[in-house]
Amino acid sequence: MPHLAAPASPPPAPNLMSDAREAASSSPPSERGRRKAVVVVMGATGAGKSRLAVDLAGHFAGVEVVSADSMQVYRGLDVLTNKVSLDEQNGVPHHLLSIVDPSVEFTCRHFRDHALPIIEDILDRGGLPVVVGGTNFYIQALVSPFLFEDMSEDMQGCTLSDQLDDIGLATDGVGSGYEHLKEIDPIAAQRIHPNNHRKIKRYLELYATTGALPSDLFQGEAAEDKWGRPTSSRFDCCFLWVDAELHVLDNYVNERVDCMINAGLLDEVRNIYNPGAVYTQGLRQAIGVREFDEFFRLYFTKKESDEIKAGMLNLHDDKLKSLLDEAVSQLKANTRRLVRRQRRRLHRLNKDFGWNLHHIDATEAFQCTTGDSWHVKVIKPCADTVRRFLSNDTTLASKDCSNDGGGTRLASRELWTQYVCEACDNRVLRGAHEWEQHKQGRGHRRRTQRLKRKSKIKSTSSEAEIGF
Repeated sequence: MPHLAAPASPPPAPNLMSDAREAASSSPPSERGRRKAVVVVMGATGAGKSRLAVDLAGHFAGVEVVSADSMQVYRGLDVLTNKVSLDEQNGVPHHLLSIVDPSVEFTCRHFRDHALPIIEDILDRGGLPVVVGGTNFYIQALVSPFLFEDMSEDMQGCTLSDQLDDIGLATDGVGSGYEHLKEIDPIAAQRIHPNNHRKIKRYLELYATTGALPSDLFQGEAAEDKWGRPTSSRFDCCFLWVDAELHVLDNYVNERVDCMINAGLLDEVRNIYNPGAVYTQGLRQAIGVREFDEFFRLYFTKKESDEIKAGMLNLHDDKLKSLLDEAVSQLKANTRRLVRRQRRRLHRLNKDFGWNLHHIDATEAFQCTTGDSWHVKVIKPCADTVRRFLSNDTTLASKDCSNDGGGTRLASRELWTQYVCEACDNRVLRGAHEWEQHKQGRGHRRRTQRLKRKSKIKSTSSEAEIGF
């Protein structure tokens, strides 16, 4: 087990946001036949997205990779965020890696305003942008011309604290914000999770400043045509979804966490917990950081009491060793859950938003030990798909949701339905698809069977139903 090196002070924060926002183009996309081609590689954590993007450069001239990962934009967290090393980049240009100080918040809007000029520049030079994510919301910000942050950040007048004070929430706790949102706009409250405090504040800011209900943004034909629809994108996108069977991804995730520990993950996370260090709240709550909270609390307590000399930590300490083992185990479990959430979201993009995701099953490539399995099972089918896409093969065109009629509108309404699972400690699920996926989960089935045996389950309303 590696030792923990002396902490490093975080570098000064850059002034990137205003420059990128000015550089981003806001012109609407031209007609479909003349939109410029962009390849988008998607998939769950550990599926091989970055590797595929680099490999595509061997088949197409001018490939440049644009990272769409909310963690990899930060500097100094290479192990935590699993950044592609220079050797792994294999000479292929990569963008939006290590560009922001960890003390600076980086949102979907910031990503879009950085990525658009980069993509346009690659296209102007005759290259092929390959967007790799990572973070599905970032890719949606590129695909969709509509972003809630545009409206809330462009508001003029009073500050957020002034606006919240106007509606009596400036000094209340964070929980009261959601309760107030439920009173003024119950539809919008159903659309977001009660713990999404950042978006709750934005919704309340919008209402306090304009008097408009946030739910009005997401209903009606205008919103259906805009939000997350690839047909509204300024680019013509070829979506590649690299996937594998869950048990294969689970095994890979477990092995990767062990490799991250050996590669120095504890050193990076210790810097985040170091007293006086300035990191965003999002980073402190990220998977790979929050699991080590108790471990580093004890670590710094021992350091202050001089039990730790010169930044060295004796990992044979029984209590620390136990906490470390628990943290590593929890990190593996949380990453496996993340894989499942990411796969569910990709299914939703395909089903509810009309994205034409070309699904590539890499299971055999993960399991096979022969040298050409990755090329045969993953690279070749992806290269063939991109080649047909670039040659304007109409069979690969993004699905036109306008022909979907009532089905699309029904799916949009289903995204608004909120379900509460009483069997799983009142866990909140958003949308029928997420609810159905949850009911099929092993943990949910185990809890409901246990409650059935104890005869404690009671029937509830359709929006708080319990599935068996």
